[in-house]
Amino acid sequence: MTALTAITGARIFDGDLWHEGSALLIDDGKVAAIVPHREVPADVRAVPMDDLALVPGFVDLQVNGGGGVLLNEQPDLEGIRTICAAHARFGTTGLLPTLITDNRTVTTQTIAAGLAAQQAAVPGFLGLHLEGPHLSVARKGAHEPALIRPMEDADLARTIDARKGLDALLMTLAPENATNAQIAALHAAGVTVSLGHSDCGYDTASAAVEAGARMMTHLFNAMSPLGHREPGMVGAALDLGHLNAGLIADGFHVHPASIAAALRAKRGPGRIFLVTDAMSTIGTDMKSFFLNGREIFREGGRLTLADGTLAGADIDMASCIRYMRDHVGIDLEEALRMASLYPAEAIGMTGRKGRLTHGHDADFAVIDDNVDVLSTWIAGTPVFAA
Repeated sequence: MTALTAITGARIFDGDLWHEGSALLIDDGKVAAIVPHREVPADVRAVPMDDLALVPGFVDLQVNGGGGVLLNEQPDLEGIRTICAAHARFGTTGLLPTLITDNRTVTTQTIAAGLAAQQAAVPGFLGLHLEGPHLSVARKGAHEPALIRPMEDADLARTIDARKGLDALLMTLAPENATNAQIAALHAAGVTVSLGHSDCGYDTASAAVEAGARMMTHLFNAMSPLGHREPGMVGAALDLGHLNAGLIADGFHVHPASIAAALRAKRGPGRIFLVTDAMSTIGTDMKSFFLNGREIFREGGRLTLADGTLAGADIDMASCIRYMRDHVGIDLEEALRMASLYPAEAIGMTGRKGRLTHGHDADFAVIDDNVDVLSTWIAGTPVFAA
């Protein structure tokens, strides 16, 4: 008796091409093949998804919370489980729970929780994103300035040690508060270094990239802008080909014309990919919550501090894809790649995530024409059904 499962009846996007009249074959949590319906083995377990679309599961590298949990406020295994499950409802099959700048104790607790989640194989958990505390106060955004500080030897050692137990570890830092030698050490240890929350200029950013930085955190936001004499962080993100860059496509963080211009300008092989920067509100009817003792208010799709500063985003990845298609005007296929393949590339997981081809993890979302998610599968197992 075969152990294969066949998803039948749906249009299948493998990350490059659409397949019509075909089935996705799953074997032991991996994609075995996409084959015409006539080639599906007779004794396979068939799961019909007629008149729907099957696409690679979304990969989100910046997720602060979801399901009523903010990682800063619940830095433990159950907090990570809740966040991953909340985003699975919206097609995200892999994410990096993200810690916003906090004290040393919370950072240590978060790393321990991430290591526990890795050991427990929490569905959807890919690793951690430490966004701070080594940032620039001048571009702090919603980060608590009293907690921002330079990277010390103990911070470097702890981060490198954490990477040994995680499939992926992403760290956002500013060159103002971390040296190029520290960036080089992180890169050598397999940590993905992302530049963000920085007021530095193009030359300083270039030197950090030369040292090993490979990403920019939420392009345009909390960084020095593109100028005609000083290209700034935005200019570096677009001009330096080694850099990938996350982007929040929620209609509040970046104007659609700026998004479109950035997509046209980005030098490769690096890519611009989507992140949600989601907070605890996702999947809930919460009206406010707290970060570092400060209340954040939810209204009209925006999350802000009392002074109006944007504080994360109130959006899921499926909604980001719709925004890119409907307001920026890019093809659905490219929007899907920005939500799956490109972030997987950015953290070195192209052999596992972002495509539905032989040997990749059987992580996928079943969507309708409106990109509403009807079911989500991780490693060939359904984790959400509408």
